[in-house]
Parts: sequence; C-alpha cells; structure tokens
Amino acid sequence: MTIDWEKLGQVFLYNEKDPLLFNSAFFLFFILAFLAFYQFLYKKKLTRVLVFTLFSFYFFYKACGWYVSFILIAAIIDYNLSNWIYLAKSLNKKKLLLIFSITINLGLLAWFKYTDLFIHTINDLALGHIDPLKLVIPIGISFYTFENLSYTIDVYRGHFKPVNSFWDYLFFLSFFPKLVMGPIVRAADFIPQIRQEIKINGHHIARGLFLILGGLFKKVVISDYIYVNFVEMIFDDPSRFSGLECLLGVYGYAMVIYCDFSGYSDMAIGMAQWMGFTINPNFETPYQSSSITEFWRRWHMSLSSWLRDYLYIPLGGNKKGKVRTYVNLMLTMLLGGLWHGASWNFVVWGGIHGLGLAIDKLRMTLFPVSKPRLILKVLGVIWTFHLVCLCWIFFKCETFEDSGIVLRQIFTDFSLESPEGNNPVLAEILSLGSSPLGQLWNNYQSVFLIMLMGYVVHFIPKRLDDWIIEQLVKVPLSGKIAVATLFIWIVIQSKQAEPVIPIYLRF
Repeated sequence: MTIDWEKLGQVFLYNEKDPLLFNSAFFLFFILAFLAFYQFLYKKKLTRVLVFTLFSFYFFYKACGWYVSFILIAAIIDYNLSNWIYLAKSLNKKKLLLIFSITINLGLLAWFKYTDLFIHTINDLALGHIDPLKLVIPIGISFYTFENLSYTIDVYRGHFKPVNSFWDYLFFLSFFPKLVMGPIVRAADFIPQIRQEIKINGHHIARGLFLILGGLFKKVVISDYIYVNFVEMIFDDPSRFSGLECLLGVYGYAMVIYCDFSGYSDMAIGMAQWMGFTINPNFETPYQSSSITEFWRRWHMSLSSWLRDYLYIPLGGNKKGKVRTYVNLMLTMLLGGLWHGASWNFVVWGGIHGLGLAIDKLRMTLFPVSKPRLILKVLGVIWTFHLVCLCWIFFKCETFEDSGIVLRQIFTDFSLESPEGNNPVLAEILSLGSSPLGQLWNNYQSVFLIMLMGYVVHFIPKRLDDWIIEQLVKVPLSGKIAVATLFIWIVIQSKQAEPVIPIYLRF
C-alpha cells in the first residue's frame, strides 16, 4: 500500500471547511501528541512556556489559518503598552497610552464585526449605496480582545503589575484551551500560575476527565443532535410550522446554545486542569435562576463579570442614583448585545435583557425578600426561563422579520394545523389519521427525549457532580481509560455526519 504523502500533509494544514475544534477528529491526535510532550517538560518552566505557546499557535492556525498572526500582533502591542503605562510618571501619559490601547483593540474588533452592519444601515436608510466588504470575523478575536483590554486597564488602575517576560504574556493570551471560545480569563487570575510549580494530583485528573467527557457529551450528543434534527429545521423557515412546533423549537434552542457553549467551556476548563492550570467556571446551571439578575450571575460568567467590571462600574454602576443605575444597566446590556455581532437583532436581545435587569432591580428595591418561599422561587424560575427564551428568538433569528414570524406563530397559531396549508411536512403527518400530538411525538421522539434528558441533567444538584468526581478519583488509571473510551465510543456513534460548528465560534 502506497502512502499519499501530499494528502497526508494536507491533514496538518488549515482547512477552511474543517477547522480544528475540540469536537474535530484531528483534535484527538493533537491533544494526545501535546500531552505526550507535556509529560516530559511541564516541570521546566521556560521550556513549558515556549512549547505550550508553539502548540497553541499551531492549534489556532488549524482553527483559523493565517489569522493566527492577529494574536501575535495583539500580544506585542499590549505587552509593550501595558509596560509603558506602568512606567509612565504622569497620569495624563498613562491615560493617553490606555486610550491608545483601547482604540487599537476595539478599532480592530469593530472593523471586522461592524463595518458591514454600518454599510447595510447606510444602504437601508437610502443615504447611499456601498457594496458590503463581506469581512470574515477572525475566530476568537472578541475573547482575546477582551483579555487584552482587561490586562491594560488593570495595569492602569494599579491592580496588576505587568509581566516582565513577553513569552509569559504570549502564553497567557494564546493558551489554546480557552483561545477560540473562552472563557474570558483575567490576567491577574492566570499569569501568576505560569511560573508556579505545577502539581497535578488525582483530583485534577478526575475533575478534568469529568469536565472533558461531560462537555463533549453536552456538545455532540445533546446540542448537535437537537439542532440538526429539529431546531435548524424550525428556524430555517418558521412560517412552515405551527405555534407549538415553533415553541418547542425555541425550547430546543435554549438547550442547544447552553450545551453547545457550556460544553465547550467545560472541555477548556477540564483540559486546563490536566495541564495544571485553573480557569474559573463559565456556567452554573443558568436555567435554575429565579430572576434575570441571577441568570446573569450564572450564564457566561466570564463575560457578565467583564461587562460589570469594565463597563457597568466605569459608567457609574449604582453609585449615581436610581435613574442612572437603570440607564447604566441598559447601556451595558445593549453594548453586550452588540459584542455578539453586527445585527440589530443582538441589540434587541441585549435591550430586553437590560430592561429585565432594570425591572428586577426595581422589584428588589420595592419588595426586598431575603429568602422567597418555594412556590415563588419555582414561579420565578419559570418566568425567568421564558423571558430568556423570548430573547433567544432574537438571538437566533437573522432578521426582525424571522423573529416576528416565530412570535406570530407562537402567539396566534398555537395549534398543529398547517399554517395556510403550506406545511408539507406537517400535512403528511396529519394525513395519517392519528392524533396530531401523537404523530408529532412519533416523528420527533428521539429529539424530545434528548431535550428532556438535557433539562433533567441541567437541574441535577451540583453535589452529584462533586460525588461523581470523588468516585473517579478512586478509579485506577486503567478504569479512567475505560470510562473515556466508552464515552468517546458513544460520542462517535451519536456524532452527526457533518460537523456542527459551535454557535459562539462566530463571536
């Protein structure tokens, strides 16, 4: 058998149609190769930093091609600016350097994310006609831009002394487990770990294994399956489906986006554990929240805390009076919506969340309750979940028109009858003569069961996770390998024919 060396070589090069992600087939080879190297060098600090950074850059190259150069440029700029800010003698000079850093970082982010939105807005308002540039957003640019900004701002505030070694800063910024989709890691939390002696014990290995396998299961088995077999079809053309189907599609998307993003975050945190580094959790069962305020303490925690510390508080937070507090909440969430992408739908998504936070703060001011009764907490969970689901409609749909169609179907056509007779899929189901609900169940039984499993797992108490990890600690290495092999086999059996790109990859 002859080896096609050219074809084999292509496997190691960037492929736009198959970027390297945690759920990619090539990633298993990548992580095993990395861990094999890491075993021999993790105790040598400088060597560890250099080799780890090289692997991170290769990972990023396989994920986004030559956009990898952007993270190197960003590291060079902000490493030097942060040191100049620290050494500057006058406050004015520090401010000018900080403004320059913010302008460079946000300017580059805005160019890729918002130029085409600006052009479309000009064209829609008939103020001129400009051909869109159709810019491709570099993978991970939002995450490492926010990390750069928090670093230079913290240095300016005097909260953090900049690192002396450029390699340490490059290592922090390019750390591949969190590079593509977060979590957003603060330099003050991560950089001190770089030069510390790494000690990996049984608990680290067990917790890492639990997070990696659990995250992979959430992403591939739950999220991808529900999306491909139900949610994608509903949102592609919601006018073809009844209100009940659209509502179930929204419930499905709520589980899809949670399992997709939290699964990826869990894998990143788990891999970091295996490498001797600690990354703060990014999700904490957000759909258990009994208020929208609590939801944002549990959902994408690295982003919500970033927005609080570097946007909401600098705007004045709650120190400028009640009215200003509500305005600051709205501005923070509107800008948080724009962070997600160049679409007015994201602005509406952020606006509804901002309004919800403002109303929630007013409620807590007028009716302070230290410990609500169980029935009120349950009702709060139901209300909060449905408010979040309403927002997910705008988050998922590409246009206001599509969002309006989903809402119209849910609120005006909540039946299984074919809307205006233009639902061939549903018409075929109804023609079978059985109960419409029964036929809906029969046709999407596996999807609904996996959705139910996702929600049941989501509401399991955290102490069960801790118990499972403690049991894994006791399992010998051979047993851990057997568990991992079984999970990987299940994932392979459940994996969709075509890879499903993570939702937050485009942010």
